[in-house]
Formats: sequence, structure tokens, C-alpha cells
Amino acid sequence: MRHILHSTYYLAAAGLLGLITLPALAQEAGTDANESHQAGIAANTESPLPKSITALVDQGFTFHGSFEAPDGLQGYALSYDNEPMAAYISSSSDYAVIGTLIDPQGNAVMESQLQALVLEPMLEAAWSAFENTRFISEGNDDASHIVYTLTDPNCPYCHKFYEIARPWVEAGKVQLRHIPVGILKPSSAGKAAAILGAEDPSAALAQHENNYTSGGITPLEDMTPALRQQVAANNMLMSSLGIQGTPGLVYRDDDGEIGIKQGVPQGKLRKDIMGAK
Repeated sequence: MRHILHSTYYLAAAGLLGLITLPALAQEAGTDANESHQAGIAANTESPLPKSITALVDQGFTFHGSFEAPDGLQGYALSYDNEPMAAYISSSSDYAVIGTLIDPQGNAVMESQLQALVLEPMLEAAWSAFENTRFISEGNDDASHIVYTLTDPNCPYCHKFYEIARPWVEAGKVQLRHIPVGILKPSSAGKAAAILGAEDPSAALAQHENNYTSGGITPLEDMTPALRQQVAANNMLMSSLGIQGTPGLVYRDDDGEIGIKQGVPQGKLRKDIMGAK
């Protein structure tokens, strides 16, 4: 069976207003939905998934749930390579159209359904992945805001964010949870390993940042297998989230909603991530 063109995926994802992809996590978030729906098909053969949706699942799409759409359309929340998207089928057809549903005023609709069925479970899976990885924390454990930051020791923007965050951290309002990665320069992995392998990783991180302009921490030349594996796992976590630049920030805003951003936050975004100063 001929696979759907990749350009379709990106067109569908674009309707979600710039959502970041979460590779390797939608599968986790969608597995239960797929399994329960397949069980429902087996238990009730009178109302299976439409053949076109089943064909998409067979091609590697993840099915997350269905929803009612305007004008008699039935919507199906899907993801492919963890790009959220929707397929629509009319009551008189078994042909599916993948894309963004637009109303007569030119507005994208049905985004809240995709948010609830696809994106929110992906983001919760991402948050869980960060909670279960090794991080270096600084700041009050009772801080109102927790920010995970994927940091390359050679990244000037990571250093800038570290400096910008000082007032929030020192006031006890933010706890930063650093996850060192090694991607930018040949010495990055060695520096990340030196921080992670230090007797006091928090002190080693602070020393590195305080001496960043003069080169920071000395790279660890002879990494243990455990440290090499830890840095590689951190790099893989970053890649799995679709984050391509550092710092990569994962946070909950004042409403408890999870966000993922890349780079140094500015203006309102900075307040969303760390709260009021």
C-alpha cells in the first residue's frame, strides 16, 4: 500500500500552531489508546474503525481517539512520528482526509480535541521522562516553578539562561533541574561527564558557570562506561523530544500546563516559564 506523503504530515501538524514534536513519546502516550481500541474492535465487530483509519494504523500511525466534527464529519486523532494530526471522514464515505479543518472565517478548528487526545498525553509522558532521569538541581525544593533544562557546557545561550535565572533561583521561586548533554563541540561530552561525575555535581556546575568565559570545567578525558552512558542517554532524551538546540526547557506554567521551549526565553515567555520575579 502506498504510504501518505510526508508533506501531508507537516501540513497537518502546522494546524496545531507550532506544536513541538515529541518523538518516541507519542507511542507511549498512544499505546493504551491503540490497544483499548483494538480490543473494542474485537469485542464489537459491528462498529470497527473505518478501513481507511485502520490502514493508516497499519502504516505506522498511532490512533489516540475519535471526536465529533462539524457538518457530520467524524474526526480521528492520530500521530505519525509523534506529529499530532487529524483525519476526517464523512458519514457517507470511508475515504479519509488528513489535514486542518478550516471554518468559513479561515480559522482552524478542532485544535482543542487534538490538544486533549494527543498533545497533552505526549507532554505528560515527556514530563515523566524528565522526572525519571538523572538531573542536577539548584534552588528550593519547595519552589513554585520547576524548570528542566537540557544544557550543553559549551553553549553560550545556556550560560546566559543560567545567569538570567539567578534572581528567581536565589529568591526560592524556581528550581532548575539541569540535564547536561554533549552535542556542540568535541569537548562537550567530556565537560558534561566531568560535571555529572563530580563528588558534588551542583558545586561543579556552579564552578563551571562561574568560570564559563575562561573555558569552564576541564573535560573528563577518561570517562567511565557509566558516565559515557549517562551523557549518551541525556543526548537521546533531547533528541527524542525533537529539541534541536540548547538550552531546551521543559516547564509547567502557572496553570500547570507543560511547555517545551528552545533557547533563551524573553519577555512574557520568561514569566510563563519562571513566574513573576
